[in-house]
Amino acid sequence: MNLKKYKPLLPLLVLAGLAYGIHRVVFYVLHINDTTFYYSIETLYLLFLALSIMVFVVLLKVKERSFDNVGMSFLLSTSIKMIVCYLILKPILRVTIEIKSVEKINFFMMFILFLAIETILTIRILNEKQ
Repeated sequence: MNLKKYKPLLPLLVLAGLAYGIHRVVFYVLHINDTTFYYSIETLYLLFLALSIMVFVVLLKVKERSFDNVGMSFLLSTSIKMIVCYLILKPILRVTIEIKSVEKINFFMMFILFLAIETILTIRILNEKQ
C-alpha cells in the first residue's frame, strides 16, 4: 500500500484532533454536561472523522483516474454523507426537551466543522492542477 498518496489525510486527522480538544475545553469551561447526550462527543467525532476519511479517500481515487471529476465526486459524496448524518440525527430531532437543544446545536456545529475541513482539503486537491 502506497502511504504517500494518502498523505493528504494527515491534515484531516490533525484538525479533527485539535477540534476535539477545543470542544472538550469549551464544554468544561461552560460546565456543559454531555453524559445525557444521545451520542457521546467521542462517538460523533469518530463518526464524522470516519465519514470524512471515506469522502477524502473517494476523492483521492477519483483524482487518480479522472482529475476533472473531483468536484462532482465531492458534491455527490457530501450529499450521501448528509443523508447518513440525517439518519443519525433523527433520534435527536424527535426529542423536544429544552436541554436537548444543546445536543442539536452540538451536532450541527460538528457537521459544519467537518464539512468546512473537507471543503478546504478538496480545494487544495483542486488547486494542485494549476
